[in-house]
Amino acid sequence: MTRRYTIGVIGAGAVGQTVAALLAAEPWCTRLLVTSRAPEAACGLVTDLEEARQLVGGPRVFTATHADMGDADALVICPRAQFANTRTADVRMAGLAANAPVIAEWAHTLTGYPGIVVMVTNPVDVLARYFAELSRARRVVGIGSATDTARYRLALAQHHRVPVESVEGYVIGEHGDSAVICASSTTINGQPAVVPLDVVTAELRERPRRINSGIGRVRNGPAAATVSTLRKLLAIEDGTDVLSVNRGGVWLGIRVQIASGQPTVTPLTLNERETAQFIAARAKLGAAYRKINREGATSCR
Repeated sequence: MTRRYTIGVIGAGAVGQTVAALLAAEPWCTRLLVTSRAPEAACGLVTDLEEARQLVGGPRVFTATHADMGDADALVICPRAQFANTRTADVRMAGLAANAPVIAEWAHTLTGYPGIVVMVTNPVDVLARYFAELSRARRVVGIGSATDTARYRLALAQHHRVPVESVEGYVIGEHGDSAVICASSTTINGQPAVVPLDVVTAELRERPRRINSGIGRVRNGPAAATVSTLRKLLAIEDGTDVLSVNRGGVWLGIRVQIASGQPTVTPLTLNERETAQFIAARAKLGAAYRKINREGATSCR
């Protein structure tokens, strides 16, 4: 018997719209709640999904208040504040000051939330921790490194001209410029892979730029990573993801094995270079969190 879940989507922009559309095709999602800081956006998305439901079926869809979201079995948090991002490096971290107050507002609204929370808003590692610590929710993950891992496998498969399914490799650490490519443990068809790090690193940075220049914003990759994570954490299926989770007080991407909805961190064996990069990513994310935490405390005085 298929389980039945209510999912809340917070944010009705490019990613929120795509997440909602993918969830509408999942048989276990029988009720979908949508909210946005722009009420007309939430209303428009719900109206659009209602029409689709009449043609192909899907969950019942409703616009929701802040309070309604507390009744959902899982939440997808993907709002984006209005700001101009002019950075050419460390692009995702540029959203921290603008997006943190939006996440803090939701964290305070959802204090003690018992369900699953999937953070999508960037910088995802810092904001997953920010939401978890402010809300005291205990089942919070971020999905950034899952997208990086998908891009890595695609880039390596294209370089070696092999099916992407034959590549087993991961990107961990920060979802950003301090991402750690785990080349030393990467395999192709079960054999150690030759990883041209300069080529792969360039492609990982270029892929989102191509998407943004072509369609305005990255949406399908993060949305698919979100639905994949929900399937596992809601015990629809078992599997491995690369999620941002708490590792000794700092949230960053790491390999996670999920069985019957229960995640278990399964760290990769890193070489010396990868270990140094992982430590650097951890330090960077810790410093970013301390900065925004101080700024948040100051704004509340």
